[in-house]
Amino acid sequence: MSSQSNGAEPTPTWTATEISAAVRAGTLTAREAAADALSRIVARDGAIEAFQTVREQKALAEADSVDAHHDRSTFALAGVPIAIKDNVQVQGEPMSNGTKAGDLAPQLADHEVVRRIRAAGAVVVGLTRVPELCIYGATDSVWGVTRNPWNLSLTPGGSSGGSAAAVSAGMVPVAHGNDGLGSVRIPAACCGLVGIKPGAGVVPADLGATSWYGMSENGALATTAGDAALLLSVMAGDPALAEVVEPEGLRIAVAAKSPVAGVSVDREWLRATYETAGLLMRAGHHVERKQIVYPQTTSLAALARWFAGAASDADDLDFDALEPRVQTHVAIGRRVRNTPLMKESWRDSWRQKAGDFLTDFDLLMTPMLARSPIEAKVWADSWRATIQANVQYAPFAGPWNIAGFPAISVPAGIHPVSRTPMAVQLVARPGREALLLGAAAQLERLRPWQSVAPDFR
Repeated sequence: MSSQSNGAEPTPTWTATEISAAVRAGTLTAREAAADALSRIVARDGAIEAFQTVREQKALAEADSVDAHHDRSTFALAGVPIAIKDNVQVQGEPMSNGTKAGDLAPQLADHEVVRRIRAAGAVVVGLTRVPELCIYGATDSVWGVTRNPWNLSLTPGGSSGGSAAAVSAGMVPVAHGNDGLGSVRIPAACCGLVGIKPGAGVVPADLGATSWYGMSENGALATTAGDAALLLSVMAGDPALAEVVEPEGLRIAVAAKSPVAGVSVDREWLRATYETAGLLMRAGHHVERKQIVYPQTTSLAALARWFAGAASDADDLDFDALEPRVQTHVAIGRRVRNTPLMKESWRDSWRQKAGDFLTDFDLLMTPMLARSPIEAKVWADSWRATIQANVQYAPFAGPWNIAGFPAISVPAGIHPVSRTPMAVQLVARPGREALLLGAAAQLERLRPWQSVAPDFR
């Protein structure tokens, strides 16, 4: 893939795995990779608005430091241009979290995940847009509306929508995101990427005031399973996660019914799920339709933490400066966070039930979304319309944040109407991130996907 015409010589390869190998071998410099990414951003981001901050001179200086290092062979992400979601600390840059209601002074230190990414030789070229306080499943805020590279009238998802759009438009090969109720997996599905939310405790979280009461995890967005594995291995501090091995003889349950009563699944998304199941069956896995029952208390526990987590994140902000829908969300959260709706017994019960289900099966497969992405627009004035749209299109992610189980979004074709990607979700028991990545790699081999949106190849 080459960048759009902008006068810059493109790098010869554009996956994180290939870039890092080339920089370690000395056939590519980190400065060349960073300059290419920055030129792509200049050429492409005007139509998409994926980036909140572009660090042109700072990124080139960081790249020069990588090139000057005495032993680049120690860098797992040598010279890889990367985008960081604008809700974690990047030293020297403001952290807006999608709002103007807080302190926009430059951060004094990196978040631990950013520190690990930089220590592995990656170059932070910019910070990506999020909805206000990262609450919703579309990326619009006072800073602007981020658009899906596959269809500019639609959202790239949220809240890691800026990160997903940046990767999907070929501006960076990989990006950091985080996931409190699907915020890595939903954008990955909208934009045709691999997006993994690790299980609880695998990667340092420390997101906002409470990490949404333990629901939120830092994760990876990438065009390939191998790149997702590489980035996750660095964030987790576990090099073994980068070694992707395709699995054999798995027991896979396919459950396509929505977890939310009254939410139907688009027939094309159902078709994509069952076709993906067929691929895995023909690859030698045992695949069985087996509906999992989602207790009502699971949804209540997720919703309570969603509201309460946002309220805690807003405690030190200027409430009157928040979007009207966010004011409503925060006000509800302040009422529920000290009520029985937050009791751990509901979460523990669901974790036990889900664990029992995944004792009989190695993986659970669901559609990643119930339908194609919603409109890219300013949703700020209507809390009710935002909630309804979010629930109708993205009901499948939340149960696995409550359980703390790892889950991954894997591309599964193109919707014939929206012309945006479709995806399946794979879920496994805690500690089985490597299995999810291996299954994603197998699907990538069996049915290769177009990793960058058509207009940005």
